[in-house]
Amino acid sequence: MSENKTTGQQLSEKLSYNNPNVWNKISDEEFKTIFSFSEDYKKFLDSSKTEREFVKETEKLAKARGFVSIEDFINSNTALKQGMKVYRIFKNKTIALAVIGSKPPKMGMNLVGAHIDSPRLDLKPNPVYESSGMVFLKTHYYGGIKKYQWVTIPLSMHGIIIKKDGSSVDVVVGEDENDTVFTITDLLPHLAADQMQKKMGEGITGEGLNILTGSIPYNDEKVKEKVKLNILRLLNEKYGIIEEDFLSAELEIVPAFKARDIGFDRSMVGAYGQDDRVCSYTSLRSILDLENVEKTAVCVLTDKEEVGSMGNTGAQSSFLENFIADICALSSDKYTDMVLRRCFTNSKMLSADVTAAIDPNFEGVYDKLNSSFIGKGIVLMKYTGARGKSGSSDANAEFMGEVRKLFNDNGILWQAGELGKVDKGGGGTIAQFMANMGMDVIDCGVAVLSMHSPFEVTSKADIYMAYKAYRAFMEDMN
Repeated sequence: MSENKTTGQQLSEKLSYNNPNVWNKISDEEFKTIFSFSEDYKKFLDSSKTEREFVKETEKLAKARGFVSIEDFINSNTALKQGMKVYRIFKNKTIALAVIGSKPPKMGMNLVGAHIDSPRLDLKPNPVYESSGMVFLKTHYYGGIKKYQWVTIPLSMHGIIIKKDGSSVDVVVGEDENDTVFTITDLLPHLAADQMQKKMGEGITGEGLNILTGSIPYNDEKVKEKVKLNILRLLNEKYGIIEEDFLSAELEIVPAFKARDIGFDRSMVGAYGQDDRVCSYTSLRSILDLENVEKTAVCVLTDKEEVGSMGNTGAQSSFLENFIADICALSSDKYTDMVLRRCFTNSKMLSADVTAAIDPNFEGVYDKLNSSFIGKGIVLMKYTGARGKSGSSDANAEFMGEVRKLFNDNGILWQAGELGKVDKGGGGTIAQFMANMGMDVIDCGVAVLSMHSPFEVTSKADIYMAYKAYRAFMEDMN
């Protein structure tokens, strides 16, 4: 074929940058693998809609693959050897896993880090109230959402309640097809003339995101709030709780619908929480499939990214540092603080987080030359942040080149991009906090349509490329 091309065409192929569509580059066998992998992913999404559920499911999968709690090694003062697999859970909201390599920790580790929290609605500490013969639950939204997207859709409730006696009860309502669901009401268009004149961000307010939960009154004329009492009665009968127990509860409101295929060709996945569970799941699957590695491989899955990675379960906490310090101590005859410091300095990390895919319906906010596309592979983002790269670690060119070469050598289809046009907005990841420890970090994730909505969209091809990329990084990064 090359003899039929002009000199200019051949030169263009040699010198120009072009990122092809994944579907045009894969074999028939890999095509089947992509669809099979996505079925597992969808099932995991449906069972892991909150960070607590994600950690619980992760521990099950990890134990089945031979991972052992690192506390067992600490308590028995047993040294870690090559091939051993350990994990640690903290506060049931964050988890780290490691496969011990043949090289000592001071030579560095290969890490992939993602977050497992997603935008949602949280119940307020004192949520229950009755109005106009109906009972509602007051919420406080978590993370960046478009509030109007959360009204008039079926919602489910997930979480934990710590009762007055100190015991706990898990709550999941709205996921089984026979379950009841909840919703947030909206104003009918016939009476919405004033509402329709407001800006989109003001049409539905944060204080207006109240969950409709019941309308049958308790049959006692001497009771003032009959419907509220009936709801409290039902909750007491099912969970053994009283109203005061809401003060020590973590109850999250999320969309009730399941992950689904999208398109006549079923090439995409639509689901809640793909930011960032599309990257956290593929990261998890990558480390679960590892066996022998030279450098210790670590997968860290954190909480609180959507609100700044604060708190003791966020990426700014000491959780990861403590986990790696324990690995260093259990792998070294003479552990000192310098072993940990050298480990961080010599380590390399992929910050596995999503980015925005270019949307033809809203092209004005994207720079087409530097945007990410659905179906063109995993996205490398040298920097994130907003305006003048504020809140970004901005990976150095050398590390960008190393990762680029790794992906090319392993047949991983990838693209480079950034979130959108300069000064149109922006966003951050956990990369900056990991870089503060001294390691090289670059953002690397899946492009998403309708990000932060109740129903986000990803390409199955990109999902599988993420898995291949994270696994290659943990296995083969020098």
